[in-house]
Amino acid sequence: MLVATHAFAASVAVGLGAVQLFRPTKGDRVHRVAGRVWVLLMLHVAVTSFWIRDLRPGQLSWLHVLSVVTLVTVTLGLTSAWRGRIEAHRRQMRGSWLGLVGAGIGASAVPDRLLPQLVVTRPLGALAALLAVVVGTVLVLLLARVLPEPRPGRRRPAPRSSGA
Repeated sequence: MLVATHAFAASVAVGLGAVQLFRPTKGDRVHRVAGRVWVLLMLHVAVTSFWIRDLRPGQLSWLHVLSVVTLVTVTLGLTSAWRGRIEAHRRQMRGSWLGLVGAGIGASAVPDRLLPQLVVTRPLGALAALLAVVVGTVLVLLLARVLPEPRPGRRRPAPRSSGA
């Protein structure tokens, strides 16, 4: 069950992160709500990875190093946004998403892992899982559109100027 929630969260985070990165509008309600969900998904993926040791049974692998990096960069990305350092926020979140995509490709490329086996042995199950990921991503985006705006007193500070 842990591997299933890990894979589902990672897959939704890939889709949601792509939407976040390629949407032309940043900083609006949809971006903030979807971003909060994305951060929770990323934290779940990073933390649960420490209990998944399929690549090297009983030991940590390169994917676990990436999990530590993810915990750091996602945290830095959040604090950068809170402090109005938007360019740093962009770099850190983009890097976290690219790391997630790279880890997904790396983990899926190993033939005896669960995902490649699922696609070969149970293609309908793999298709159903893909559909669940798409539906999960769309639901988050729809939810982000209908949630009310935050209270005025909870606005983030304006971005700081980088000049003198």
